[in-house]
Amino acid sequence: MNNLSFQYPTWYILLCVLLGLICAFVLYYKDKTFKESPSILTWILGAVRFLTVTFLSMLLLSPLLKSLLTETKKPVVVLAQDHSESILADMSAEEKTAYQNNFKALSDALSEDYDLKEYAFGSEVREGVDFNFTDKVSNLSEFLKSLYDLYSNQNLGAVIMATDGIYNEGSNPIYAGTQLSAPIYTVALGDTTPKRDLLVKRIYHNKIAYLGDKFSIQVDVEAKNCVNTNTILKVAKVGGGQPQTFPIAINKNDFFTTQEVVLNADVAGVQRYRISLNSVANEVSTVNNSKDIFIDVLDARQKILLLANSPHPDISAIKQSISGNKNYEITVKYINDPTVNVAAYDFALLHQLPSKTNDAASVFSTLKSKNIPHLFIVGTQTNLSKLNSQQSVLSIAGDGRNTNDVQAKVAGDFSLYTITDEIKNELPNFAPLLAPFGEFTLGGNAQTLLYQRIGKVDTKYPLLVFGEQDGRKTGVLCAEGIWKWRLFDFLQHQNHAIFDEVMSKSIQYLSLKEDKRKFRVSLNKNIFNENEALFFDAELYNDSYELINTPDASLTITNSEGKEFNFTFNKTANAYSLDAGLFPVGNYNYKGTTFYNGENLNYNGQFSIQPIQLELFETTADHGLLRLLSEKYGGELIYPANVASIASVIKEKGSVKPIIYQTSKTRSVINLKWIFFALIGLLLIEWFLRRYFGAY
Repeated sequence: MNNLSFQYPTWYILLCVLLGLICAFVLYYKDKTFKESPSILTWILGAVRFLTVTFLSMLLLSPLLKSLLTETKKPVVVLAQDHSESILADMSAEEKTAYQNNFKALSDALSEDYDLKEYAFGSEVREGVDFNFTDKVSNLSEFLKSLYDLYSNQNLGAVIMATDGIYNEGSNPIYAGTQLSAPIYTVALGDTTPKRDLLVKRIYHNKIAYLGDKFSIQVDVEAKNCVNTNTILKVAKVGGGQPQTFPIAINKNDFFTTQEVVLNADVAGVQRYRISLNSVANEVSTVNNSKDIFIDVLDARQKILLLANSPHPDISAIKQSISGNKNYEITVKYINDPTVNVAAYDFALLHQLPSKTNDAASVFSTLKSKNIPHLFIVGTQTNLSKLNSQQSVLSIAGDGRNTNDVQAKVAGDFSLYTITDEIKNELPNFAPLLAPFGEFTLGGNAQTLLYQRIGKVDTKYPLLVFGEQDGRKTGVLCAEGIWKWRLFDFLQHQNHAIFDEVMSKSIQYLSLKEDKRKFRVSLNKNIFNENEALFFDAELYNDSYELINTPDASLTITNSEGKEFNFTFNKTANAYSLDAGLFPVGNYNYKGTTFYNGENLNYNGQFSIQPIQLELFETTADHGLLRLLSEKYGGELIYPANVASIASVIKEKGSVKPIIYQTSKTRSVINLKWIFFALIGLLLIEWFLRRYFGAY
């Protein structure tokens, strides 16, 4: 629909017409040029000139053409199918085929009158329905939220959900915060009849345990219609070990019990445990009678060697203090023991070594070659000159025969780790230690934690000092007799908290190793679900520890059977990344490799894929939930046999209607191309007639 309007008064059109008449009259009324031509020619030429001038003058009035555009938009109808595994639990092949045909008929009927959108939902929401039913979880609330995000501002007429009402992820869809403005029609799939079934319902466990610890898991066992039967719960490590068994007597149809099981973390790495129930007669499904869990057993304990020149009370005090920390495993050895293997330890405590009777040259050679951090404890048996040659943190000039009784004074500028106020206030009052008499000279990179207080005089002689040499952390305790600190701490506070804290923090600082490998591969975790893709990141550092990615890098993943999967990393801005995709359930090792600066660089790690079995542990359809959901949104519950009738049900209600959009569009007439060509045509006609009849 078009309307013509002018930006000037309408009666100005009469002036335009008058102007056209005047121009035509002046030009052709007394013109004798065409006196020998037919008389009608003059009238034709006058009419053409009249129309040309009139139209041109009317364009000067800036006429506007208003158009009203009308668009009818069909309402959106969403047809969604639950693709989780539980849908097929009670559906035979014939029933599946019949249902797919009914679903297709419904889709065809709806697409005629509505803007039909088809979705599949389960572990995620996606467009299109393919009836594969392979999703490992059901999340109904997430589907409703996605619909709200997509269609809350559109003409959503109706939502049709085909599902069994089972959800095992997300919140209850009845109480979801999403408020759709369209009715929801639910297609009730599955069987609501409780069947004879025994299942491992849930298992509560920590994902991480520490090597050598005991940890517990809680197993929820559920039985339906299995009254007066017995079963056995078994918990076993996959790949070896004697299973633990627990007999369970089922005394009612709706049976539930929880069994706590204590396991030993005796092997480091990701351990797979299988929790299973013996089946009972006539059980509908035995697939849900077992469930696997994965525990990442971490060997976080550092192996500490306490190597002494000879027996001493300090050794017992140090051992008792360190043994109380589960992150440390301490071994006491003496220098004359031929079985000492220093290379097998992460940290070494050297009590009065090197001594006057044993320079421990082989020990120090191993410490340097293996880059093992260590702490010297100086005493009357220590060979001070040899000590000075084995480390550059502190130099002690003395003969070792003369000693001082010294107490501790905490340095105010110490910054390597945090010192509590309790240590600062209490440690200076502890019993005195026995330190060598002499001159003490700190190395260039050393930092003092404790100074010596001799009598009532605070000196600048260090008592406990830390430093670093050739990338290896080293500490020196310049006195023996710290067993007295441990006893004094207990005497004053009835515990060893202060002594243990000084020891543990000092060892923690010294033994903490920085990862200086030039090539590293990382995963964000060690245990993945079977529907999670694996994303690897890798970093390569040059000699200045700057990130680079010049050479190519590859990754090899190996499963428990030895089969290899090879990948090549993608290069990012200055690192590497890799999407390895999905892997089957099991344990895997991976090895990243690259070649840089004439050297092969490798990085090894491991991960595990655990199964998702949520769909196996709830097989009874919940049509009550679907009925409540339909009632909440003004829809209906419909059974699979009547799926094709939903289109007529929606139409009969009459609430799903199209929306008519009207848009007003205004444009200047002078911009219409046909006006230009019409005026050109009139001028050409006049020119042609005048030319043809000899006027030019």
